[in-house]
Amino acid sequence: MGGPREVASRGKVVRTSIFKAPVAGRVRVAALNVAGDARSDLAVHGGIDKAVYAYPSEHYEFWRREVPDLEFPWGAFGENLTTEGLLEGSVHIGDRFRAGSAEFVVTQPRIPCFKLGIRFNRPEMVRRFLRSGRSGFYLAVLREGDIAAGDAIDLVAADDNQVSVAEVNGLYTDDAADRDLLRRASVLPALPESWREHFRDRLEELKA
Repeated sequence: MGGPREVASRGKVVRTSIFKAPVAGRVRVAALNVAGDARSDLAVHGGIDKAVYAYPSEHYEFWRREVPDLEFPWGAFGENLTTEGLLEGSVHIGDRFRAGSAEFVVTQPRIPCFKLGIRFNRPEMVRRFLRSGRSGFYLAVLREGDIAAGDAIDLVAADDNQVSVAEVNGLYTDDAADRDLLRRASVLPALPESWREHFRDRLEELKA
């Protein structure tokens, strides 16, 4: 977890909460965030659809190979949960999971902002992160509860639409998007309206 801090970047002072560190013991998960995890810019980060950010632990080895001169401790990408066994290709928008006494639903991939570059002191990390497809995913909290490191994350219900986080990533970054997949994504109930609207606009552009 981690609260806001001010860091110098390109001659300016930027307020960010991207710096996270593991915590011991059980932590309360509420509808808007995890206890002890204050947000710096509520216009962009947090809210019902982005209450919790999960990042697969499996990606850390990739980044350690990709950028060997940087350090990647757990939480390096600003995640609230560093997970195991939940990858973008097998996790679907709308899937419901339980950890501890809390329950979550997958809402969207993470699209990085410039603060990821600040975190690593490498502006190009934003582009590399987006192109890698290793986005992690956001969770909305369906039932508040307590979680702790080591808790199992169990699938409660798979979404019937079966549109994966990886597929949504691909639609966002690929100009030659699959029209059928765009249609399916544009009506996903768990996907925030801003994403659905973006995909509807893409469909209209392809019709033109």
